[in-house]
Amino acid sequence: MVARTVDLRSDTVTKPTETMRAAMATAEVDDDILGADPTAFRLESEVAKITGKEAGLFVSSGTMGNLISVLVHCDIRGSEVILGDNSHIHIYENGGISTIGGVHPRPVKNNEDGTMDIDSIEVAIRDPRGELVFPTTKLICLENSHANSGGRCLSAEYTDRVGELAKKHGLKLHIDGARIFNASVALGVPVQRLVQAADSVSVCLSKGLGAPVGSVIVGSKSFITKARRLRKTLGGGMRQVGFICAAAFVALKENVEKLDGDHKKAKELAEGLNQIKGLKVDIAAVETNIVSMA
Repeated sequence: MVARTVDLRSDTVTKPTETMRAAMATAEVDDDILGADPTAFRLESEVAKITGKEAGLFVSSGTMGNLISVLVHCDIRGSEVILGDNSHIHIYENGGISTIGGVHPRPVKNNEDGTMDIDSIEVAIRDPRGELVFPTTKLICLENSHANSGGRCLSAEYTDRVGELAKKHGLKLHIDGARIFNASVALGVPVQRLVQAADSVSVCLSKGLGAPVGSVIVGSKSFITKARRLRKTLGGGMRQVGFICAAAFVALKENVEKLDGDHKKAKELAEGLNQIKGLKVDIAAVETNIVSMA
């Protein structure tokens, strides 16, 4: 019998497939800082098409994608973003929106399913009449699927309601879509529909989809123009980046269809763990590829 270790620490510990390695070796490349890398452009265009947005921009990580997106929308220091108190941006991204961007976080309690109560979001929006003393609310951020809630999925209808609230108050909506494809597969709803209400989305390709590196942020053409400049400011401009994008493109084309299997295995694992004395897993909460134990 051959022993094999299955590493379940995270969906980020995958190894590139042979198809990815071959694509990297033969990728057509050019200088992406000059906007000339054809493979990068192909990947960016494909993600923009899938999400229903005008344009995309490849970045090195989801953290960089979220940071750039927040800074584009909150372009005046002292701006404020409303986000979940248990969200990735608020907890796991080094406080970059504050330390680098001078953006003030306004956390709202995340429910067990990853949502925030609509009324609570609205209450958190600053009254413009208090701008002499308050930060100025500019942005609302959601996360789909919601990692710290066990990979729970936000419905299109919920996201629409948040989008309507944002428009009512003249705000923008950003979605941290690190695992948006997992949410799409689990809900049976196209990615484009899930992010329809958003002004920008950060889509990670190195988590559930298994690419070795990278995320793509999407939005309007004017948003991406500003994002490209911020990427350069943050040191994220890379030259012949197409060889990395080639692997990500393979992940996008070959691995989305495998996510349903991942979700079924996660559910099976959760059911098995629940039978071990001393371990407790909320089976109903396992909607995608994350299993949390108590």
